[in-house]
Amino acid sequence: MQLYQRDAIEAAVKLDHDALSIVEEAFAALGRGGVVQPPILSMAMEEFNSEVDVKTAHIHGWERFAIKVSTGSFDNPQRGLPSLNGLMMAFSAQTGLVDAVLFDEGYLTAVRTALAGAIAAKHLSRNDSRRVAVLGAGEQAELQVAALRLVRDIDSVDVWARRREAADNYVARLAGQGLQVTAHDSVHAACENADIIVTTTPSREPILNAADLPEGVHVTAMGSDSPDKRELDDSVMTRADAFVCDTRAQSENNGELKAFAGQEPPFKVYELGKVIAEGQSLRVSDATITVCDLTGTGVQDTAIANFALSRLAGD
Repeated sequence: MQLYQRDAIEAAVKLDHDALSIVEEAFAALGRGGVVQPPILSMAMEEFNSEVDVKTAHIHGWERFAIKVSTGSFDNPQRGLPSLNGLMMAFSAQTGLVDAVLFDEGYLTAVRTALAGAIAAKHLSRNDSRRVAVLGAGEQAELQVAALRLVRDIDSVDVWARRREAADNYVARLAGQGLQVTAHDSVHAACENADIIVTTTPSREPILNAADLPEGVHVTAMGSDSPDKRELDDSVMTRADAFVCDTRAQSENNGELKAFAGQEPPFKVYELGKVIAEGQSLRVSDATITVCDLTGTGVQDTAIANFALSRLAGD
C-alpha cells in the first residue's frame, strides 16, 4: 500500500488535457451504463456550517476503484483555512486490498470538479464562447476559469460575490493571467454579456434567475450538492432549451431538480454522460440556452484517483 501526501499529489496532477480526458472518459462510461455507482452518503452538521460526503464508483474493466471522503466547512475562509478537505482511498476491484491512500486534502475533488465544468462547457456551450461570468469568489471559482480555458478561448471574466471584498480579492488573484477581470455589484450586471455562467456558491437560496440569462448562454451550476442548497431559480431551468445533469437521481435529491420534488419537471432531463457517449448535439443554434447541474459523482473520483496514481507512479 502506498501513502501519498498533498504536496506530491499536487505536483503530479494539474488541470491539463490528460486529466480532462480521463474524467470525460469516465462520464462517457457512466452514460453507456458501464459503471456501478451507489448513492452518496452525506451528512450535514448545521451547528458548524459543515458537511461530509462519501462517494464511490466502479468503472467496468478498471482494476481500481476509489472511495472519496470529502468534507466542507464553509466558515473556514474566515479562519484562514480552505473550505474543502478530505482524502481518497484506492482499492483493487479484484482483491479488495487497499492499493493507496491519497491524503489530498480535497485537492483532487477540486480538480475533478473544475474539469467537470469544462467538460460540460465543451459539449454544451458555443464554440466561440470567450466571456465567463462567475458567481462566487472562492477556490472553485478560480479553478473553473482555469479549466474552461482548456476547452474555450476565455479572455474575459465577470465576477459577483455576496461580499464585494471577496469579489475584489478574486480580481486581484486572477490579475496577470492574461484575462480581463471585472467585479460587479449584482448578479445581473455580472451575467448580462456572458457566454458562459458558472455558479460556485454554497447558497441555500436561488441566486440566478431567468432574467439574468443572455441569449445563447450556457450555465454550469456547481454549488447545489446537498438537499439544503439551491443556486438556480426555477425560471432558469424552465427558460433553458436543454437541461443536463450529471445524474438525474442526484440532481433530484441534492441538485437543482429538487425544486420539482414530487412532480415531473416541465422539460426533458438529459444526463451529461449520455450526451457525451451518444454524441448528442443539444445546442441547435447560437441562441440556444443550456443549463448543466453538476452535483459531483463517484465516477469522477475513481477517474481522478486512478489518474493521480498513474502520474505518481510515473506511468
